[in-house]
Amino acid sequence: QVQPVESGGGSVQAGGSLKLSCVASGSGYRFNTCASHWYRQAPGKERELVSTISSDGTTTYADSVKGRFTISQDFAKNTMYLEMASLKSEDTAVYYCALGSPQYGICGLYWGQGTQVTVSS
Repeated sequence: QVQPVESGGGSVQAGGSLKLSCVASGSGYRFNTCASHWYRQAPGKERELVSTISSDGTTTYADSVKGRFTISQDFAKNTMYLEMASLKSEDTAVYYCALGSPQYGICGLYWGQGTQVTVSS
């Protein structure tokens, strides 16, 4: 099975930067086939989509992070990244990667357990 593992979270001051990583472990993962995503969830709030990267490299971002966050992937390392700059207190959340991989002819998502990002004002 595919098991994504996030890392790179931590505590930073407002205006600081962090780079999150999501590594696919296990077997059977096809990185360069389906779209993958970063989500985040703050306590008491619904999980929201932060960014998406398609198999051809096309990227999209939530309006709240556009211009500050950058999603990328390194196929050779089976790793997806989220570079976060100019961080705000509103960015405080648990960040989850969701890696896309074919499942019975369609693209399914494999979820990591999350990494905490805390931004102090």
